[in-house]
Amino acid sequence: MKRAVDVAPFGELADPRVLAELAAAAEERGWDGFFVWDHILHRSPEKAIADPWVALAAVACATSAVRIGPMVTPLPRRRVQKLARETVTLDVLSSGRLTLGVGLGSARNGELEPFGEVTGARERARLLDDGLADLARYWSGDFEPPPVQRPRIHVWVAGEWPYRRPLERALRWDGYFPTGLPGPDALAELSAGIRRSRPAADRFDVIVDLPPDEDAVPWERAGATWAVTDFGLRPTRQSVLAVIGQGPR
Repeated sequence: MKRAVDVAPFGELADPRVLAELAAAAEERGWDGFFVWDHILHRSPEKAIADPWVALAAVACATSAVRIGPMVTPLPRRRVQKLARETVTLDVLSSGRLTLGVGLGSARNGELEPFGEVTGARERARLLDDGLADLARYWSGDFEPPPVQRPRIHVWVAGEWPYRRPLERALRWDGYFPTGLPGPDALAELSAGIRRSRPAADRFDVIVDLPPDEDAVPWERAGATWAVTDFGLRPTRQSVLAVIGQGPR
């Protein structure tokens, strides 16, 4: 199982230079990935929020080995053609290290309705499916240059457990990031279903997010291929550095 750092670029971490510093430290200590949240606004008391794409460009330039990406970008509120350009540019900049996490987005954070975005879950699901299909088309030759990664940029799809539709969507891509799992037993059941749906030789990631002090071993035994350490809504540079410094456990 691989280990990653996943931070909200809020407050102190809204400075891309701080995120680049943290990512470089994570790479030096042997972590496998460095991911950032993607928000315009949030219900958190913090109002300072960094743009993930500018921040990830800084992260890409400060590192050479870790996987990087947004966890997750709400594709229904993005212009797909612009996202195609952003993702390819970041994939080129990082020499093929981008993992694109996608999801419906949430109406709870006040970042949809104030900006005229779609709020209905069913319509956002349609926009997500259409957007993924469009991205694949842009990446496959409609736009140039193509991504560094072949056959395309790696895509993880997030979805709320135990709903079936997000998993069905994820199975068409490269990984599933279930949120709200009650424990490793639920993940083991989910992983068994994934194995029945995907050939053993077909690499498919199962991602879990864990607080810094949680033992990841039971989740690995249950089928997780990635565990991302989540620092919550109010991360500080010092607290994140302290966990990074301990190395992936």
